[in-house]
Amino acid sequence: MNIDAIRTFCRALPHATEDIKWDDNLVFSIGGKMFAIVMLEPPHRVSMKCTREAYAELIEREGIIPAPYLGRASWVSVERLGEGMDGRELRHRLADSYELVRASLPKKTRVGLAG
Repeated sequence: MNIDAIRTFCRALPHATEDIKWDDNLVFSIGGKMFAIVMLEPPHRVSMKCTREAYAELIEREGIIPAPYLGRASWVSVERLGEGMDGRELRHRLADSYELVRASLPKKTRVGLAG
């Protein structure tokens, strides 16, 4: 999966927004909270939130590390796009990240997104 495919997938999620943060990171959010970060400069890396169980499993795999600055919040980084996780699994993990972040939003924000 390349950056354009990730961008297309994330933008298709309901109420997802995107912007550039920290000069060269494409950030996808729901309700103002990040659910995915893609480094635009090589090596292209993608980071996402996951459950604690998935976090423990994923960081044991080659090419997947705790996300810098966010690892303590159960975020992982795929160090290089196309390595460590195939496109199907990456889409699944990005969707899970989106759902985890959406579920953690305040009720008022979730209701506002729904209506």
